[in-house]
Amino acid sequence: MDTARRIAGTIATEIGARPEQVTAAVTLLDEGATVPFVARYRKEVTDGLDDSQLRTLADRLTYLRELEARRAAIVDSIRSQDKLTDDLALSIAKAVTKAELEDIYLPYKPKRRTKAMIARENGLEPLVEAILADRMADPEALAAGFVTEAVPTVKDALAGARDIIAEGLAENAGLLGGLRDFMQKEAVVSARVIAGQEEKGAKFSDYFDHRELWASIPSHRALALLRASNEGVVTLDIGPEPEVGAARAEAIVAAALDPRGSGKGDEWLRGVAGWTWRVKLSMTMMLDLLGTLRGRAHEEAIQVFARNLKDLLLAAPAGPRATLGLDPGIRTGVKAAVVDATGKLVATETLYPFQPKNDLRGAQAAILQLVAKHGVELIAIGNGTASRETERLVTETLKLLPKGVKTPTKVVVSEAGASVYSASELAAREFPDLDVSLRGAVSIARRLQDPLAELVKIEPKSIGVGQYQHDVDQHRLSRALEAVVEDAVNAVGVDLNTASAPLLAHVSGLGPGLAEAIVAHRDAKGAFRSRKDLLDVTRLGPRAFEQCAGFLRIRDGAEPLDASAVHPEAYDVARRIVKACGRDLRALMGDTAALRRLRAEEFVDGKFGLPTVRDILAELEKPGRDPRPSFVTASFAEGVEDIKDLKPGMVLEGTVTNVAAFGAFVDIGVHQDGLVHVSQLADRFVKDPHEVVKAGDVVKVRVTEVDVARKRIGLTMRKDGGSSARDDRAARDARPGGQAARGPKGPMASGPKGAPSGGASTGALGAALLDAMRKR
Repeated sequence: MDTARRIAGTIATEIGARPEQVTAAVTLLDEGATVPFVARYRKEVTDGLDDSQLRTLADRLTYLRELEARRAAIVDSIRSQDKLTDDLALSIAKAVTKAELEDIYLPYKPKRRTKAMIARENGLEPLVEAILADRMADPEALAAGFVTEAVPTVKDALAGARDIIAEGLAENAGLLGGLRDFMQKEAVVSARVIAGQEEKGAKFSDYFDHRELWASIPSHRALALLRASNEGVVTLDIGPEPEVGAARAEAIVAAALDPRGSGKGDEWLRGVAGWTWRVKLSMTMMLDLLGTLRGRAHEEAIQVFARNLKDLLLAAPAGPRATLGLDPGIRTGVKAAVVDATGKLVATETLYPFQPKNDLRGAQAAILQLVAKHGVELIAIGNGTASRETERLVTETLKLLPKGVKTPTKVVVSEAGASVYSASELAAREFPDLDVSLRGAVSIARRLQDPLAELVKIEPKSIGVGQYQHDVDQHRLSRALEAVVEDAVNAVGVDLNTASAPLLAHVSGLGPGLAEAIVAHRDAKGAFRSRKDLLDVTRLGPRAFEQCAGFLRIRDGAEPLDASAVHPEAYDVARRIVKACGRDLRALMGDTAALRRLRAEEFVDGKFGLPTVRDILAELEKPGRDPRPSFVTASFAEGVEDIKDLKPGMVLEGTVTNVAAFGAFVDIGVHQDGLVHVSQLADRFVKDPHEVVKAGDVVKVRVTEVDVARKRIGLTMRKDGGSSARDDRAARDARPGGQAARGPKGPMASGPKGAPSGGASTGALGAALLDAMRKR
């Protein structure tokens, strides 16, 4: 089986598809097509692979190609040593992971001079053969015949023989695979506080004496343990149970030497097997499992972040309405910015209603003037420090509006990442003469109008809706989050004549360079009248046009279909549909009754199959439809503005700000998010919190627990009111490392920025193991 077919077969099994579908998708991706384009406009080619399958395919394709390249390199290396046998070649061909390949390659891998090599040079290999051949013989008696100037004593001879056998065991692929399977089932992760670190590591107190099965430890707890180790608070160890488990591991190693008898040789070999496990293989296995645990935890944490980011990006837009954005502050004042319906900045102001100036009347007058002058319909209030005080100010101010004047809707919005945007090069180019703090108010206003359009200006991982995001593989995190942004932008579609360059940059087939070129062309030549005009943009050729055109919208242009998701390449099919109805295209678009009388099969041709025709009919029925939900807001309870105002039993409304593996954080308007533990999300068992809630959801919760000192709020969404007493495991889940339970208002659920991602201590094996792991 050639490499391409092997890869296609593997991926097909993993994503529930046929190898032919995978091969077709791989061809398209290799030709430069993007996942959104293939998923939306090449359904006939891939036979309907969706974006989720395609994302997994693209990710696995990279890994498997690296695996195949490594397989080929190993074969070449062993062949160059004249050691490649048919059996060995077959073993290499059957290996399905990089770990298996490396196990097989170990005996043939060029290495520095080892103790076993020195023992062989000193003529001790025949001693090993003699011991293995005659298990009844006394190894010491056999070793006496190998004493030389280089090997001065019997003890030295036996030590050399032991080194040769131990190296053989450590390079035995079958043994390593068996041990790995055993350890993955039986190994225990244990942590113990380092003496004198109790006070420094108080937030990790749940892990001062902790033991848990490696196979089932959840990602957030694994990351908490790794962080505690990184910060020098606990020592970590991964291994079998000290008594029974360790004996079983030694027995697995001994079985490779087959010491079944009772002779002195067998007894000596069992001792060598035990020594090999304790000194060599236990270290190898711990490093292996630690790396796997870390990778598994990273992957799960990245998936949580990606799901939350997707929910946030696809949150309901308030729409093109004049909006006043308020970035709350006490001493430095409340920063105010008004943007018109298109998002253009039209006014700014700094208000000082609080200490030390206490200019309440001046602040109210300024708000009323901004609302009246610019026809403000929405007021977006950032959810940071002084958020509730600012909301109360707005509430009281709006009561002063004259009768008959429409009262703007006030909404508290997440300001996550707003400060990052404010200080960015992009913000500086967009508002070169505007104070950094006022740029944040602009971002808050715009993200209420259209969260997607504004949030794409911020590096995804700075939005902060993950758990331990600064501890995970940053390259892998960035790749995953960029994929989420790309999928979200292309799912919604982009208005070609109003979109910013950062938004256009995420459109299929474009990128920062072409996005800037499109905006420059628009600024110089005016609005685009049709999608075809894109071909006049510098450096935007037919290939880029093919990829991007279907995702770009032109409202009220020369071609009505340009406002839809119908790709220009399929306009002829759309026109045949229109002709069959005997209607004008503009009159037909949106006419559900007329379109549903048609049979999609009648419009299939040699180029476009049934999936595309059905998509066209659906698009004509609801042209340019937005997949995002309708805009709704949470109403915070009056008089509940601080954690001290909370009492168990209160029923409140709030907005889900973050969803982690152990539950969901909800903003109930008291500057500190409450936690709905996974066990409190519903009156049924919930394995994954995302089954019940997502970031941005408006939910009703009941307060079950308030810990003012530690700023922890327990909430429930269960109809029976939940319970104020959580079991120890639930409590531990809720606060891994004392970080996640504080929610996005305190340190983010991801923990403090800049937290190191390596390890500082791992028990008996020491820091060297984690250092080695980082280099793998």
